[in-house]
Amino acid sequence: MSDLLDWARTSPVPMVLLTLVGYLLGCRLRDATGGHPLAQPVVVAVLVVAPVTALLDVDYRAYLDRVSLLSFWLGPATVALAVPLHRQAHRLRGFVMPMLGIVAVGAAVSVTSGVLLVRALGGSDVLQRTMAPKATTTPVSLALSESLGGIPALSAALTILVGILGAIAGPALLTLLRVRDRRARGLAIGSVSHGIGTARVLHEDEVEGAFAGLGMGLTALLTSLLMPALAWLLFTRL
Repeated sequence: MSDLLDWARTSPVPMVLLTLVGYLLGCRLRDATGGHPLAQPVVVAVLVVAPVTALLDVDYRAYLDRVSLLSFWLGPATVALAVPLHRQAHRLRGFVMPMLGIVAVGAAVSVTSGVLLVRALGGSDVLQRTMAPKATTTPVSLALSESLGGIPALSAALTILVGILGAIAGPALLTLLRVRDRRARGLAIGSVSHGIGTARVLHEDEVEGAFAGLGMGLTALLTSLLMPALAWLLFTRL
Protein backbone atom coordinates (compact mmCIF):
# COMPACT_ATOMS: atom_id res chain seq x y z
CA MET A 1 0.00 0.00 0.00
CA SER A 2 2.82 2.38 0.88
CA ASP A 3 4.49 1.65 -2.47
CA LEU A 4 1.25 2.58 -4.24
CA LEU A 5 0.99 5.84 -2.31
CA ASP A 6 4.61 6.68 -3.07
CA TRP A 7 3.97 6.04 -6.75
CA ALA A 8 0.88 8.28 -6.66
CA ARG A 9 2.91 11.06 -5.03
CA THR A 10 5.94 10.89 -7.32
CA SER A 11 4.69 9.71 -10.71
CA PRO A 12 3.22 12.21 -13.18
CA VAL A 13 0.63 9.69 -14.44
CA PRO A 14 -1.82 9.88 -11.48
CA MET A 15 -1.72 13.69 -11.38
CA VAL A 16 -2.27 14.04 -15.13
CA LEU A 17 -5.16 11.56 -15.05
CA LEU A 18 -6.66 13.23 -11.98
CA THR A 19 -6.54 16.64 -13.65
CA LEU A 20 -8.08 15.36 -16.89
CA VAL A 21 -10.84 13.51 -15.04
CA GLY A 22 -11.63 16.59 -12.95
CA TYR A 23 -11.85 18.81 -16.02
CA LEU A 24 -13.94 16.25 -17.92
CA LEU A 25 -16.37 16.05 -15.01
CA GLY A 26 -16.57 19.85 -15.09
CA CYS A 27 -17.40 19.83 -18.81
CA ARG A 28 -20.11 17.22 -18.27
CA LEU A 29 -21.58 19.23 -15.38
CA ARG A 30 -21.53 22.44 -17.41
CA ASP A 31 -23.37 20.78 -20.29
CA ALA A 32 -25.85 19.06 -17.97
CA THR A 33 -26.74 22.37 -16.27
CA GLY A 34 -27.06 24.33 -19.50
CA GLY A 35 -23.91 26.35 -18.87
CA HIS A 36 -24.65 27.45 -15.31
CA PRO A 37 -22.11 30.10 -14.17
CA LEU A 38 -21.02 27.99 -11.21
CA ALA A 39 -20.51 24.89 -13.33
CA GLN A 40 -17.13 25.96 -14.69
CA PRO A 41 -14.84 23.05 -15.66
CA VAL A 42 -11.85 24.69 -13.96
CA VAL A 43 -13.80 25.11 -10.71
CA VAL A 44 -14.86 21.48 -10.72
CA ALA A 45 -11.32 20.37 -11.56
CA VAL A 46 -9.95 22.38 -8.63
CA LEU A 47 -12.55 20.83 -6.31
CA VAL A 48 -11.48 17.38 -7.48
CA VAL A 49 -7.71 17.91 -7.57
CA ALA A 50 -7.18 20.01 -4.43
CA PRO A 51 -8.43 17.52 -1.80
CA VAL A 52 -6.64 14.59 -3.46
CA THR A 53 -3.30 16.41 -3.63
CA ALA A 54 -3.75 17.56 -0.02
CA LEU A 55 -4.50 13.98 1.04
CA LEU A 56 -1.40 12.74 -0.77
CA ASP A 57 0.66 15.63 0.67
CA VAL A 58 1.66 16.88 -2.78
CA ASP A 59 2.45 20.62 -2.71
CA TYR A 60 1.78 23.04 -5.57
CA ARG A 61 5.30 23.01 -7.00
CA ALA A 62 5.39 19.21 -7.03
CA TYR A 63 1.95 19.06 -8.63
CA LEU A 64 3.03 21.58 -11.27
CA ASP A 65 6.06 19.44 -12.09
CA ARG A 66 3.90 16.32 -12.39
CA VAL A 67 1.46 17.93 -14.85
CA SER A 68 4.11 19.68 -16.95
CA LEU A 69 2.87 17.70 -19.96
CA LEU A 70 -0.48 19.47 -19.68
CA SER A 71 1.17 22.82 -18.95
CA PHE A 72 3.20 22.47 -22.15
CA TRP A 73 0.03 22.38 -24.24
CA LEU A 74 -1.22 25.64 -22.72
CA GLY A 75 1.19 27.43 -25.07
CA PRO A 76 -0.21 25.99 -28.32
CA ALA A 77 -3.76 26.34 -26.95
CA THR A 78 -3.17 30.03 -26.28
CA VAL A 79 -1.69 30.56 -29.74
CA ALA A 80 -4.74 28.78 -31.20
CA LEU A 81 -6.91 31.59 -29.81
CA ALA A 82 -5.65 33.60 -32.78
CA VAL A 83 -7.91 31.50 -35.04
CA PRO A 84 -11.25 32.89 -33.79
CA LEU A 85 -9.68 36.37 -33.62
CA HIS A 86 -8.62 36.10 -37.27
CA ARG A 87 -12.24 35.30 -38.15
CA GLN A 88 -13.32 38.48 -36.36
CA ALA A 89 -10.48 40.68 -37.65
CA HIS A 90 -12.91 42.97 -39.47
CA ARG A 91 -14.34 44.00 -36.09
CA LEU A 92 -11.01 45.62 -35.17
CA ARG A 93 -11.54 48.55 -37.56
CA GLY A 94 -11.56 51.76 -35.58
CA PHE A 95 -11.15 49.81 -32.35
CA VAL A 96 -7.41 49.21 -32.08
CA MET A 97 -6.21 52.45 -30.46
CA PRO A 98 -9.08 52.75 -27.95
CA MET A 99 -8.57 49.07 -27.12
CA LEU A 100 -4.83 49.45 -26.48
CA GLY A 101 -5.41 52.51 -24.35
CA ILE A 102 -8.12 51.02 -22.17
CA VAL A 103 -6.29 47.72 -21.69
CA ALA A 104 -3.15 49.60 -20.62
CA VAL A 105 -5.16 51.69 -18.14
CA GLY A 106 -6.90 48.55 -16.90
CA ALA A 107 -3.58 46.77 -16.36
CA ALA A 108 -2.22 49.73 -14.37
CA VAL A 109 -5.39 49.95 -12.28
CA SER A 110 -5.32 46.22 -11.59
CA VAL A 111 -1.75 46.28 -10.29
CA THR A 112 -2.18 49.51 -8.32
CA SER A 113 -5.52 48.59 -6.74
CA GLY A 114 -4.26 45.16 -5.71
CA VAL A 115 -1.16 46.56 -4.02
CA LEU A 116 -3.00 49.41 -2.30
CA LEU A 117 -5.79 47.10 -1.09
CA VAL A 118 -3.29 44.76 0.59
CA ARG A 119 -1.46 47.77 2.04
CA ALA A 120 -4.71 49.25 3.40
CA LEU A 121 -5.55 45.94 5.08
CA GLY A 122 -2.15 45.82 6.77
CA GLY A 123 -0.53 43.24 4.49
CA SER A 124 3.24 42.92 4.33
CA ASP A 125 5.44 44.24 1.53
CA VAL A 126 5.96 40.70 0.25
CA LEU A 127 2.21 40.11 0.10
CA GLN A 128 1.75 43.36 -1.81
CA ARG A 129 4.31 42.25 -4.37
CA THR A 130 2.62 38.87 -4.56
CA MET A 131 -0.76 40.46 -5.27
CA ALA A 132 0.47 42.85 -7.99
CA PRO A 133 0.38 40.52 -11.05
CA LYS A 134 -2.95 38.83 -10.21
CA ALA A 135 -4.70 39.73 -13.50
CA THR A 136 -2.10 38.21 -15.82
CA THR A 137 -2.02 34.60 -16.92
CA THR A 138 -0.56 32.08 -14.46
CA PRO A 139 2.88 31.67 -16.15
CA VAL A 140 3.31 35.45 -16.42
CA SER A 141 2.10 35.90 -12.85
CA LEU A 142 4.70 33.42 -11.61
CA ALA A 143 7.52 35.19 -13.47
CA LEU A 144 6.47 38.70 -12.43
CA SER A 145 5.97 37.70 -8.80
CA GLU A 146 9.44 36.18 -8.67
CA SER A 147 11.03 39.26 -10.23
CA LEU A 148 9.19 41.54 -7.78
CA GLY A 149 10.23 39.52 -4.73
CA GLY A 150 6.79 38.09 -4.07
CA ILE A 151 5.68 34.51 -3.47
CA PRO A 152 5.19 32.92 -6.91
CA ALA A 153 3.08 29.97 -5.74
CA LEU A 154 0.68 32.30 -3.92
CA SER A 155 0.55 34.62 -6.95
CA ALA A 156 -0.46 31.65 -9.08
CA ALA A 157 -3.21 30.72 -6.62
CA LEU A 158 -4.49 34.32 -6.56
CA THR A 159 -4.40 34.46 -10.36
CA ILE A 160 -6.45 31.29 -10.64
CA LEU A 161 -8.91 32.55 -8.00
CA VAL A 162 -9.36 35.86 -9.84
CA GLY A 163 -9.88 33.96 -13.08
CA ILE A 164 -12.53 31.73 -11.54
CA LEU A 165 -14.41 34.64 -9.95
CA GLY A 166 -14.29 36.58 -13.21
CA ALA A 167 -15.54 33.63 -15.22
CA ILE A 168 -18.42 33.04 -12.81
CA ALA A 169 -19.58 36.61 -12.17
CA GLY A 170 -18.10 38.62 -15.05
CA PRO A 171 -20.72 38.06 -17.79
CA ALA A 172 -23.64 38.64 -15.41
CA LEU A 173 -22.02 41.81 -14.06
CA LEU A 174 -21.43 43.16 -17.57
CA THR A 175 -25.06 42.44 -18.45
CA LEU A 176 -26.17 44.22 -15.26
CA LEU A 177 -24.04 47.22 -16.27
CA ARG A 178 -25.68 47.11 -19.73
CA VAL A 179 -22.47 46.44 -21.61
CA ARG A 180 -23.81 45.08 -24.91
CA ASP A 181 -20.87 45.34 -27.29
CA ARG A 182 -19.48 41.83 -27.72
CA ARG A 183 -15.99 43.18 -28.26
CA ALA A 184 -16.02 45.18 -25.04
CA ARG A 185 -17.46 42.26 -23.08
CA GLY A 186 -14.80 39.92 -24.39
CA LEU A 187 -11.96 42.33 -23.67
CA ALA A 188 -13.22 42.88 -20.13
CA ILE A 189 -13.49 39.17 -19.35
CA GLY A 190 -10.15 38.26 -20.95
CA SER A 191 -8.29 41.13 -19.29
CA VAL A 192 -9.55 40.24 -15.81
CA SER A 193 -10.03 36.48 -15.78
CA HIS A 194 -7.54 35.52 -18.54
CA GLY A 195 -7.69 31.91 -19.79
CA ILE A 196 -10.45 30.69 -17.48
CA GLY A 197 -12.83 33.49 -18.44
CA THR A 198 -11.81 33.22 -22.10
CA ALA A 199 -12.69 29.53 -22.12
CA ARG A 200 -16.15 30.32 -20.78
CA VAL A 201 -17.08 33.13 -23.19
CA LEU A 202 -15.55 31.32 -26.16
CA HIS A 203 -17.94 28.47 -25.41
CA GLU A 204 -20.86 30.93 -25.40
CA ASP A 205 -20.06 33.44 -28.17
CA GLU A 206 -17.29 33.42 -30.78
CA VAL A 207 -16.91 37.21 -30.93
CA GLU A 208 -16.63 37.54 -27.15
CA GLY A 209 -14.24 34.60 -27.05
CA ALA A 210 -12.01 36.06 -29.77
CA PHE A 211 -11.71 39.42 -28.01
CA ALA A 212 -11.30 37.76 -24.63
CA GLY A 213 -8.25 35.94 -25.99
CA LEU A 214 -6.92 39.24 -27.33
CA GLY A 215 -7.56 40.97 -24.01
CA MET A 216 -5.80 38.18 -22.13
CA GLY A 217 -2.68 38.45 -24.30
CA LEU A 218 -2.58 42.25 -24.27
CA THR A 219 -3.04 42.41 -20.51
CA ALA A 220 -0.17 40.00 -19.91
CA LEU A 221 2.06 41.93 -22.33
CA LEU A 222 1.20 45.43 -21.10
CA THR A 223 1.38 44.44 -17.43
CA SER A 224 4.87 43.03 -18.02
CA LEU A 225 5.93 46.26 -19.75
CA LEU A 226 4.36 48.56 -17.16
CA MET A 227 5.37 46.57 -14.08
CA PRO A 228 8.89 48.07 -13.62
CA ALA A 229 7.52 51.63 -13.59
CA LEU A 230 4.54 50.69 -11.42
CA ALA A 231 6.77 48.80 -8.97
CA TRP A 232 9.09 51.81 -8.68
CA LEU A 233 6.10 54.10 -8.05
CA LEU A 234 4.27 51.83 -5.59
CA PHE A 235 7.19 50.45 -3.61
CA THR A 236 9.62 53.38 -3.73
CA ARG A 237 7.62 56.59 -4.02
CA LEU A 238 4.33 55.73 -2.27
